[in-house]
This record gives sequence, C-alpha cells and structure tokens, in this order.
Amino acid sequence: MKTTVECVRAVWLVLALCPQSALAGRKTPEPPPLSVEHRHSSGAFVFRTPEDWKVQPSRVNPDAMEAWGGDLGLRFLYRNGEAGTDALHADCMMERLAGPMDTEPSIQYEYEYVGGVVGNRQALDSAFVVRYDQARHGHKEWRQRTVTIVGGGESLCVITYVPRQLWKSPQTRAVVDSVLGSVTFRRP
Repeated sequence: MKTTVECVRAVWLVLALCPQSALAGRKTPEPPPLSVEHRHSSGAFVFRTPEDWKVQPSRVNPDAMEAWGGDLGLRFLYRNGEAGTDALHADCMMERLAGPMDTEPSIQYEYEYVGGVVGNRQALDSAFVVRYDQARHGHKEWRQRTVTIVGGGESLCVITYVPRQLWKSPQTRAVVDSVLGSVTFRRP
C-alpha cells in the first residue's frame, strides 16, 4: 500500500510541478520567450521572465523578491540553510497579497502538501483560492500556488498569484508554468 501511495504522490508532483510535460500530446499555447534572466541577490538561484515583466524586492516581505507581468505574479522567498520543509511550506502558504484581516478566512484548496523530490531536494506543492475583501491588482479572487523546495543547504518558496478567472486560460497557465519552471539553483 505504501508503494501505491508513493506512486500516486509522485504522479501528483509531476502534474503539479511539470504540467506542460504531463499534458504532452495536447495542444498548449507557447508561452512568450523568457528572454530576461534574473538573479536573486544571494546568487543562489536564477529565473527567467518575459521582457515586459517587472522584477523587484517585495514591498510586503523584505526577504522576498517579486516578478509581475500584468496581473500574473510570482514571489520568491529564499532562505540560506535547510528549513523544515513542512513548517516552511506552511509559512510560505501565508505569503498573501494582503494581511489576514483583509482576507476571507475560508480557503478553497485545489490540492495541498503534495510532496516529492526535485533533483536532490525535497519539495511540497499546494494550490488554493484566496478571496480578498478589497480587489488586489483589480481582482478579489486569486489562485495561489506555493512550491517549497528544501535541500543542498538552501530553502526556497515560489508563490504564484493568478486571478482566478485568468487561471482558466491555457495561455496564462503556460506563462506562469514556464516562469516557475525556469528557476535554476546555482549550486546543485
């Protein structure tokens, strides 16, 4: 039974972390070229975005950097050292677009705490919908995905923010998934 559970988890992780590969054979739109490389201030990792995206330190969390292209956003929270994967993932899931007093308390989970391995690092993945009292970037409902990767003496959370309505678009999914998939650690 344990092997079956591990197999199911592995399949879910592949679907969650590599949806483009998992849907091979289906026609998915090509994302725009990821022509600009960005390096985290620590030098620990790089990621790529389309040319028109804006990348800057987070206004909400000084330890994070954000990348925004229109209504699509990613927040990168890096910590030197290996944090407890579950605890860090829970903390990173709370990286919202507004504080708890400006957010509805009920969260609609698509999936949560799907675990696996990325290279030689442990990973957890969760996706859910958050509803804000006031619109953020023009939208009240957001699909938030949190991917936490720990190993090699480093810890990284990548949080994606996509307006719920836009998430239905294959083009939107392709862009967000390609930026997320471009993250590369500088140390193996």
